[in-house]
Amino acid sequence: MACRPLVSVYSEKGEATGTAVKMPAVFQAPIRPDIVGSVHMDMLKNGRQPYAVSTKAGHQTSAESWGTGRAVARIPRVSGGGTNRSGQGAFGNMCRHGRMFAPTKTWRRWHRRINVNQRRYAICSAIAATGIPALVMAKGHCIEEVPEIPLVLTDKVQTLTKTKEAVGVLRKLKLWREIEKVKSTRRFRAGKGKMRNRRRIQRRGPVIIYSQDNGICRAFRNIPGVTLISVDRLNLLKIAPGGHVGRLCVWTESAFKKLDSIYGTWKKASEQKTDYNLPMPKMTNCDLSRLLRSDEIQKALRPPKKGVSRRVLKRNPLKSIAVLSKLNPYAVVEKKLAKLVEKQQKKKRQELLDAKRGLATVDTTACGGKSRPREPVTKAPSTKERREKKGKKDDA
Repeated sequence: MACRPLVSVYSEKGEATGTAVKMPAVFQAPIRPDIVGSVHMDMLKNGRQPYAVSTKAGHQTSAESWGTGRAVARIPRVSGGGTNRSGQGAFGNMCRHGRMFAPTKTWRRWHRRINVNQRRYAICSAIAATGIPALVMAKGHCIEEVPEIPLVLTDKVQTLTKTKEAVGVLRKLKLWREIEKVKSTRRFRAGKGKMRNRRRIQRRGPVIIYSQDNGICRAFRNIPGVTLISVDRLNLLKIAPGGHVGRLCVWTESAFKKLDSIYGTWKKASEQKTDYNLPMPKMTNCDLSRLLRSDEIQKALRPPKKGVSRRVLKRNPLKSIAVLSKLNPYAVVEKKLAKLVEKQQKKKRQELLDAKRGLATVDTTACGGKSRPREPVTKAPSTKERREKKGKKDDA
């Protein structure tokens, strides 16, 4: 929310006049983008016109089902002969030249009722957002060289009647860059709207809010992107187009002063709206970091936990000997004894087998305890050795 007490007034030459205007209370209203978005959507729905297809569409033919027994679908078919139309399916939404599924009707619920208080809350939030430069820049407006936000001009601007004079005012106020940006975005609409008298689309530029039309509408109406609106008829669709807050607003001095009488303050009710006061903000102090550092909150907080406790992965003691030894230190000794008993039993079984086979028991520790060493197998003599041995026998 904009919380400056005074706002400078600028002339049509872009110079500060030296006078200041008190900031209206509506600029301190809470900004609720959720309310703005929902109310904007409902207001857009209220501008729709009913439409529907003809009740006769798809049924303007004589068609009757052939029934069962002819190995074809039971969809109604066009009667007659001598043309390719005869025998074609009709009426159904899956048929060529058939009706649509669930034909649209004019008695659809087109419009939405909007609570008056919600509508007023939304417009107050949209006006308050126009006074915050960060939100205006986030909307895409070029305000780097603009002298002040919100921008207030003298009432002499309301008497302009020539577009050339209006262009000069925008150039002096460093707003012409915004107009050039709008002109660069002018393009053809995508879709069938090109055939419905709305061929081109463009971005939105600044909105000029005046109190009395003494020629200002005629001067600014031909500049692309500029919207003119009276302060007595502020519209959410113009102040927050698309349901997004933060449009660039240029106020005249009389219109800016009139806001307190239209929307009132927290001390004084509105003069034009019956028993209406501005919405109260949820937080009286929006400086959250200062609130968290206050003594009242710091006393209620517990001291920070400095010790870091890391979560230990639970392991299965039946699979991990390290975890098992923590639970039962004697388990390591039991495991070693079990291996020793197994080794002794294995040795006894081997001795019994060797005794039955008539073999001498060999100590396995000599070969590292891996297996019983086998006796070397005699190598068979080669063919050459056999021939030599046979030749010696013949000579003898």
